Amino acid sequence: MIELYLATQNKHKIEELSALLGSHFLIKSISELGVIDDIPETGKTLAENSRQKAQFIADRFGVTCLSDDSGLEVDCLGGLPGVFSARFAGEPKNDLANSNKLISEMSKYADRSARFVTVLTFHQNGQFRQFEGEIRGEIVLSPRGSHGFGYDPLFQPENESRTFAEMTLSEKNLIAHRARALHKFKAFADESLKFVDE
Repeated sequence: MIELYLATQNKHKIEELSALLGSHFLIKSISELGVIDDIPETGKTLAENSRQKAQFIADRFGVTCLSDDSGLEVDCLGGLPGVFSARFAGEPKNDLANSNKLISEMSKYADRSARFVTVLTFHQNGQFRQFEGEIRGEIVLSPRGSHGFGYDPLFQPENESRTFAEMTLSEKNLIAHRARALHKFKAFADESLKFVDE
């Protein structure tokens, strides 16, 4: 088992990632390294932001880490909010304000299609590798459900009658974008002994 630092301060992401990573890794928070502020995110894509966060931790501490950048991409808005998902309504980050802005921006469109995307970046011993997961669905007209975070009350996955926020964490983890990216990462780790036996 190896120590794996999660390059996020988002307790909901830590909860989801920890639930999905199984027994291969001893999950650690970067707060244990003394990192208490948000890591800079200045990339133009989710992949760039994910890599930037992993690079930040790798450069300063040299530890094995996993970073995540996720976003909601709405078709009728040309892919917005995308990399701006957490701050769509401006600073400071506010889930309710972001959701309200999204509802307002979409009010003149009939097309409700969207996708959630996650890009994970894994760092170990100076090597970086990325894994992407996505799930398509649609934005509902008004929020439903009390679970999850962010845009979960507005996002209804394809072939589902419930939003992410109407599902339990375990139900969401069976299909969600972050889970799909993590399954790719776990498959990669399982195939390489250096990632599970050091």
